[in-house]
Amino acid sequence: MVINIFSALTFMLDKHFASKQKQRVPEFTLHIFEILGGFLLIIPLMYIIKHKNRKFKYYIVTWLIAIIWIAIPIFVLIHE
Repeated sequence: MVINIFSALTFMLDKHFASKQKQRVPEFTLHIFEILGGFLLIIPLMYIIKHKNRKFKYYIVTWLIAIIWIAIPIFVLIHE
């Protein structure tokens, strides 16, 4: 859960930087947090704070990460 909270805070910080025209958090960094498990809060935040939800490439990569996170345990359970 710690990675989700840290990911959410970083995502919200990037939204704040965007509104202030400051240096942003790289998308690569946000995706790394998602890969580590932070997608659970980042996906809802995309819609709640309306950040990165219109950026197609970011959106697709984020959802692919989420699908992989869901698919791996299912695959492992099926093939045990």
